[in-house]
Amino acid sequence: MPKTIYCAVTNDLTYDQRMIRICTSLSQAGYDVVLVGRKESSSLPLQRQLFRQHRLRLLFHKGKLFYLEYNLRLLFYLLIRRMDCICAIDLDTIIPCCWAARLKRIPRVYDAHELFCEMKEVVSRPAIYKVWKWVERSFVPSFRHGYTVNEPIAAAFKEMYGVRYEVIRNTPLLRPAPASAVTHHRFILYQGAVNEGRCFETLIPAMQQVDARLVICGKGNFLEQARQLVREHALDEKVVFKGPLPPEELRQLTQTAWCGITLFENKGMSNYFSLANRFFDYMHAGIPQLAMDYPAYREINNLYPIAVLIDNPDTRSIVGALNSLLNNMDLYNTLQDNCRKAAGHFNWQEEEKKLIGLYQKILN
Repeated sequence: MPKTIYCAVTNDLTYDQRMIRICTSLSQAGYDVVLVGRKESSSLPLQRQLFRQHRLRLLFHKGKLFYLEYNLRLLFYLLIRRMDCICAIDLDTIIPCCWAARLKRIPRVYDAHELFCEMKEVVSRPAIYKVWKWVERSFVPSFRHGYTVNEPIAAAFKEMYGVRYEVIRNTPLLRPAPASAVTHHRFILYQGAVNEGRCFETLIPAMQQVDARLVICGKGNFLEQARQLVREHALDEKVVFKGPLPPEELRQLTQTAWCGITLFENKGMSNYFSLANRFFDYMHAGIPQLAMDYPAYREINNLYPIAVLIDNPDTRSIVGALNSLLNNMDLYNTLQDNCRKAAGHFNWQEEEKKLIGLYQKILN
């Protein structure tokens, strides 16, 4: 009988490309994988996958009551299922996963996609930060097995809690080149969470001086403020909000964009040490991007120049970088060629080997 792995997230499963990749790879490696998330009022029907999926129904969908209800429901759900290993995805699922693993006496794994306590929306709120930091200090040291997305975050966990986590980058699957040339249209794409700290306060005003549309695909805690910024700067015809898109639809749209956006404010270690999913998604789509000159992006860009990096995400710097990508064709073509080369090096076929190796070591 195959070993069973349960993975827990707090989001809707439909749009979570990262977890779809991870769970698919583990299923292909012979494990029985169950991905647990939550059902929202706007949730689309789940797509058939190689792994099992389950959504928890909730009464509350935001704030403290959401986290309390979700953690309790998740704990009871896990306790009555048979499993050989539990993986907590980020800090907001770590408590029920830890308690269930202890009670069942089975291995537990921590998937640290980011430094949760150092996100702007956490670190800028002292009371909330204090609570999440207590959770981190109390539970992360007991997760001896884990992985994260880059070496700086892995080093931070080692320094803070003495745990040495594997580095498994969140790269897309390397796909064959399209049979015919893809037409890149003159629009700039932002995909991902529309959250605090993603520089919409300076990006949206910058679009007044950029001769292209900005298409935003995603939702998050800064969405309404972003819409208000568009109205304040009279950019309704220039900035388009598409909301979250299913993974395949988003991939096809990304391939037709002119360039992508990967911006973070330098507020909190999570932003400074980030290595966003979209950085690789743009790379694999063959489109250059505007990104921050932070350690993880700089390291990759030094190997394969695929982006224009800026030190400070102010409006003036964003305008200059985007206009270079739109108007300097020599630069654009060079970055685009490097995207293809970089994708051959940074891809999921390479990263999944480390993921499967980690679970084989834990479970076999």
